Amino acid sequence: MALMITDECINCDVCEPECPNDAISMGEDYYEIDPQRCTECVGHFDEPQCVQICPVACIPVHPDFQEDKPTLMQRYVRLQADKGL
Repeated sequence: MALMITDECINCDVCEPECPNDAISMGEDYYEIDPQRCTECVGHFDEPQCVQICPVACIPVHPDFQEDKPTLMQRYVRLQADKGL
């Protein structure tokens, strides 16, 4: 499962630096999460850091990306390999 940021986002800028996969960036109107980079922090943390820090609770699971933990772990491994780690 990848996460998404809803239009309730207040652009407070706290989520972007917390993402270990650089999946969060400023969109046209509010922050967005790239579902191809989001692992819900699997491989990094026990809980998604953006969800933990969001003051308005606007980061639910993306309905179009229902993925299990092994799939998210595979993405984490691929992203780390792309970084050369």
